[in-house]
Order: sequence, then C-alpha cells, then structure tokens
Amino acid sequence: MLDKKDYSKLTLEELLAEERKVKKNETFSAGLIGFLIGVMVYGIVKNGFGFLYIAIPLFLISVIYRNSQIQKQNLKQVRAEINVKNAK
Repeated sequence: MLDKKDYSKLTLEELLAEERKVKKNETFSAGLIGFLIGVMVYGIVKNGFGFLYIAIPLFLISVIYRNSQIQKQNLKQVRAEINVKNAK
C-alpha cells in the first residue's frame, strides 16, 4: 500500500483504472469506518463501556483514516496526471 507509483509513466487508460481503484478503496474505507462506529455504539448500548467495544474499534478507525488520507493524496496526483494527459 505504501508503494509510490510514477503516474506520469502510465497511459490514460491505466490512470483511469487507478482512479476507479482508489475511489473504490475510499468507499470501502468509509463503509468500514461506519461499521466500526456501529460496533462501538452497539457495544456501549448492550454491554456498557469496555476495552473491546471502545479501544479496538478506535484504533482500527485511526489506522483506516490515516490510510484514506494517503489514498486521497494519490487520487489528487492521479487526477492531476489525467488532466495533463487530456490536455495533450
């Protein structure tokens, strides 16, 4: 996931495929964060505050959020390169 791609070497079709992949990952991350928030709420309502219901989901949410920020930066780079390719 931490591989740095040189988007300038990719063709327009590859850039569009990369854009779709990043968007799909972004949607999956948002869904997973929502699911983990639901787990937290359910755990609190059903069993009260506990390490299992609060700390673990919060840790996972923070990891997913940091990864989604990296994905957003990659999406900006891909879109910039697509604009350069379309301008030619």
